[in-house]
Amino acid sequence: MGVVTESLPHPTRSDIRIESVLHALADPIRLLFVRELAARGCDGAPCGSIELPVTKSTRTHHLRILREAGVIHLRPEGTARISTVRRDDLDALYPGLLDSILTAAH
Repeated sequence: MGVVTESLPHPTRSDIRIESVLHALADPIRLLFVRELAARGCDGAPCGSIELPVTKSTRTHHLRILREAGVIHLRPEGTARISTVRRDDLDALYPGLLDSILTAAH
């Protein structure tokens, strides 16, 4: 497997819409991923390091939904893609929303 060099498109802060964020976080698998990612801190984590009960192709689909909604940022690093929660952007646009969703009862 080679080095991942291509960058994926991400919405700018001004392009992030509440409808897309809520849709992305409404799915239990995506919410599980974001909760785990947020718990790991701001440095992010390789996408495959977070256990999800789905196939690799389904994981890719979920990550695309989260990225396109502006919930996460993916950056290439070596042979992996590192995921981080876009907390600064989401908190600036929708103060308290992310914390409320992440701490809501499971």
